[in-house]
Parts: sequence; structure tokens; C-alpha cells
Amino acid sequence: MKFIAIDFETANEQRGSACSVGLAWIENNEITRVEERLIRPKDMRFSGMNIAIHGIRPEHVQDAPEFPIVMDEFRHEFRSAVMIAHNAAFDMSVIRNAYDQYGLAYPEFDYLCTLQMSRKVWSGFHSHRLSDLSEHLGFQFKHHNAAEDAAMCGRVALAIAKELGVAHIGQIPKLINMSPGRLHSAGYKACSCPPNKRKSLGKYSVV
Repeated sequence: MKFIAIDFETANEQRGSACSVGLAWIENNEITRVEERLIRPKDMRFSGMNIAIHGIRPEHVQDAPEFPIVMDEFRHEFRSAVMIAHNAAFDMSVIRNAYDQYGLAYPEFDYLCTLQMSRKVWSGFHSHRLSDLSEHLGFQFKHHNAAEDAAMCGRVALAIAKELGVAHIGQIPKLINMSPGRLHSAGYKACSCPPNKRKSLGKYSVV
């Protein structure tokens, strides 16, 4: 089973203003490929706050392709994969809002959220932000670089699978009662996971 972790950076507070996307392919429980693409937002308005977070400026994306062209490069791969994102509600809303701007149908794929997974499995952690999880798990990465964030998301998913003793990431939802999300041409279904009835499912929790 193939999984692709995805992460977006945005130019401003509007969810459809993607200016970068990072992708990390996970096959046979390894990250096998990492890609990043700059994106020229349809509205070239960059906020100072967003620039301070990710460092991407208008001049960096002036000659970059717009969102539909970037996504079309990978669309056929999305169909054969389960997508993963940390705080998938954000990343999926970026996809929906960006496609809505162009009046185009959404791509079709199932997706999982590592933020929800980590809250379920490691409920004792004081924070489930990607940067804090990386520290807990002993990884280093450059936060708010889309490619590195996507790769870190993949590492978190693999760590959760190992923690739960399952063969691959696709077996996690059943163990934690997660309902995978789905994006499709007619709309979407959100990924959801009920709250814990006990303190934690994982060895890293604080009890």
C-alpha cells in the first residue's frame, strides 16, 4: 500500500492561497521520495505574517505554475495512494479552496490525519504540534518548509504504526476507531476520530 504525506504553505490567511506544496512518498514502511513545488497563487497577495513563517516571497513564485498545473503533475499518483497530513483539516481545505477558485473538480483520494492519530495514541504529550512530536521522537527537521513538514508527517505516521505494532499505516485507523476522510469530485468527508476513553494507547504518554 502506498501513502503520500502532503503539506501546504499559504501566502496569506486565505486557505486557497497555496504558495508551496511538499510531498513525501511512503512505501514498504520507508520514505522513498520527497518533492517540493512552489505555487503561484491566483491572488498574488502575501502577508508579512506568512512570509515570516515560511520565508516565501512573491518574487520566489512569480514564475511558478499555478495550483491546478502543480496538482495535475501528481493527480494520477493520488488516485492510487492514501494521503496523509498533519492537521489534515487545514491541508484538505487548502486543496478545496484552491480548486474552487478555478471552478475545477477536486481530485479523488482517501486521507488520514496524523494530528488526530497522535492525540489518540500519545494523549499524554503536552503538545501534538509537528515540531513538538519531532522532538519527542528524536527527529530533526526544518519546520514550515513544505517538503520537510511532509516528510516529518510521514515519519510520525510510521512511528505511530510501530508504536501500535501494526504492519503498515493503513492498519492504524481500525485500532483507534478513526474514520478516514475522503476527497472526491462532488465534495468531501472529513477524517474523524473519537476522543480517548483511557489515558493513552502508546508508551510515550504521561500517566
